[in-house]
Amino acid sequence: MTSDTGPALGELSLVGDLVARERRSERPALHAAALDRTYSYFDLCNTACKAGNVLSHVGVREGDRLVVDADPHPQAVFTFLGAALLGAVTEFDSDPGRECDARAVVVPVEREDEFDLPGGSKLVAFGGDPVRPATTHWEEEVWSENPAFPPTFHDPSEPILRGRVGDAAGDAAGDDGRTYSHADLLAAAGDAVDALDLDADSRVGVRAPLSDPRTVAAGVLAPLAAGGVIALPDGDVSIDATAAVVAGDGTATENGVLDVVDVTL
Repeated sequence: MTSDTGPALGELSLVGDLVARERRSERPALHAAALDRTYSYFDLCNTACKAGNVLSHVGVREGDRLVVDADPHPQAVFTFLGAALLGAVTEFDSDPGRECDARAVVVPVEREDEFDLPGGSKLVAFGGDPVRPATTHWEEEVWSENPAFPPTFHDPSEPILRGRVGDAAGDAAGDDGRTYSHADLLAAAGDAVDALDLDADSRVGVRAPLSDPRTVAAGVLAPLAAGGVIALPDGDVSIDATAAVVAGDGTATENGVLDVVDVTL
């Protein structure tokens, strides 16, 4: 299906098209159960643009790699979308190395003291005030940033996501370090829209790790492409969703459930 709130899937060439100015509206776009907060498409598009500008200010450029905490935080989603606008490559990782050499590392503030980054790498913390003066405060900088994003031109074949395709449980399966392009992710998102029969009234629960690129395609980009809602869970707390992307064993058969092993990426 296609959305009644934006361009048809076939008209999307870049992931950044999902947060284009014309998609801004008061319709819900993302619900974070842990915060009991719903963000509209206006919020999502503006915050993604602001996040892209903040990443640029801390030195992230087209083709650079940034590492983002893989837990289902809304800040992780906004940061990925902002990085896609820049043409940077996001890697979701639940346990990035203490001396990670990515251009930026974006983590919850309670993890700030875990990192001793080398020169050229910048630590960005969200969810509270960082202790170190050199750590960028995600919310403070994003709040004060301009929601406009300068026009950028990227090749759809350029990579914007790095990760590993895991097994049914989301563990490593030998694909560590592979990159995925705008075109790869949007094609997989389109297939997920069809598989889950998504439309603007759909709410997709994300029950698989963001560290698996198939989760990003089917659980994040697919609902946005359909004009629906990303529903981020809070542990085992039930969330209101009409569909779900899960990490199971590939045998899920009920309607509205898509196992990541069945995502075409």
